[in-house]
Amino acid sequence: MHEMGIAQQLVQIALESIPKEIENPKVEKVNLKIGRLASVVEHSLTFCFEIITKETPLETARLNIDVVPVMVHCKSCDKTWEVIGPVFKCPFCEDGDVEMLTGREIEIISLELAE
Repeated sequence: MHEMGIAQQLVQIALESIPKEIENPKVEKVNLKIGRLASVVEHSLTFCFEIITKETPLETARLNIDVVPVMVHCKSCDKTWEVIGPVFKCPFCEDGDVEMLTGREIEIISLELAE
């Protein structure tokens, strides 16, 4: 389950991002963007995150996950579209010379701290 490794990295980055001048910080939400092709199972990631964050400022935090669609750009006809199925061929000119723009990312967008 690679979600454990992802959760560990997310927790490390989130903890390092909390401003040092805040005493006893409590994070309410961790806002993420995860691409459809990142192969992340949301339930597994949430479960791993809950285990790892025990006794940390993230212990009560909730993961808010925004799923990013797979967007592709055709280098031949300069069109951009969302890929729904397994075919990475341009639906406009039917060329296969395409570039993936989004869909594989795993990003922390923001942390929301309790007041």
